[in-house]
Amino acid sequence: MPRSPTTDGRRRVLGGIGAVGLTALAGCLGGAGLPAGSSDDGADDDTADENGGPPTVDRSLSKEYPIDRLNEESMDGGPGPDGIPSIDDPAFAPADDPPTNLDGDDPVFGVEFDGEAKAYPQYTLVWHEIVNDVVGGESVAVTYCPLTGTAQGFYRGESEFGVSGQLINSNLVMFDRGTETRWPQMLPVGISGRHTGEYLEEFQVIWTTWDRWREAYPETTVLTEETGHARNYGSDPYGEYNPRSGYYADQQTLFPPLSSDDRFPKKEVVIGARNADGAMAVPKDTLRDRAVIEGTVGGIPYVTVYDGALDTGYVYRNADGTPVEPNGDGFLVNGDTYSPDALPLESEIGFDAMWFAWYGYYPSTEVHE
Repeated sequence: MPRSPTTDGRRRVLGGIGAVGLTALAGCLGGAGLPAGSSDDGADDDTADENGGPPTVDRSLSKEYPIDRLNEESMDGGPGPDGIPSIDDPAFAPADDPPTNLDGDDPVFGVEFDGEAKAYPQYTLVWHEIVNDVVGGESVAVTYCPLTGTAQGFYRGESEFGVSGQLINSNLVMFDRGTETRWPQMLPVGISGRHTGEYLEEFQVIWTTWDRWREAYPETTVLTEETGHARNYGSDPYGEYNPRSGYYADQQTLFPPLSSDDRFPKKEVVIGARNADGAMAVPKDTLRDRAVIEGTVGGIPYVTVYDGALDTGYVYRNADGTPVEPNGDGFLVNGDTYSPDALPLESEIGFDAMWFAWYGYYPSTEVHE
């Protein structure tokens, strides 16, 4: 993989749609009563922050809203900074001795750097949203927003990321503890603080299942429930993914998105990518059916291919319109067969997202079907 509203408001709305119980939700929203790849666009000019902030990168992403508008749309989540505690000293277990709560079909977020693979169970991250870790010698943050269904990775340098307690477009707003700059996860641009207007460098995070990940990476380790925090691990305060239920299955959102579109159900999963050309979305079910989906962004050809082993997709900028065809478990390009994650094209960071959230941030997105 390349280096590539208030708390009460959230409780009240969730209770109204019957997605979760208030007691469980309290833990997710601050623990009431509980103890506490390279990016695209020429993003090779990392700038380390001398004050302990994360490295930023020179890149250009599709911009739909000015920073002032994003700050106006920021909603108080209630707990305050670090009210939802990040995991800063993660503990891991080998693949043959995983946490007892982890079932084979449970979602995990997979990361691999320099031969080291790690898996982060969704049911653990739902209570914390951010893990500050080191993988393959790289200091990284693996982040997850349950309300938008987005798992993304960022390089953090000497800094750590925390949960700010703010939401924009239902999406997690992070902050870095070095400069207290705020970063909406899905964008990811600084909207206040020292790094306003600057971008974090991302890497690919794979949304898959535990069985699929450990089959692909037998030497993987997996995040345990020894987080230093008391939570009801193995449960999910918003619902369940295995099988899908609660917030993840119904078509209600807790807060209005920045923009709306009804081409797909609100919670349908799309694989989204964005760069200087614009933004694109590929419905994941369609990708499963077709294996290869082509389209354009700003007039430039793109291709997205399906990885059946991990049930994920990879996005490539295909400026020359090179033909890409399925061939067994791989794809035929210029006469040779390549694995889905290694096509000889310009790779882009793509990630799973709920349609309402992706379109909310990127209303000019081009849908490829």
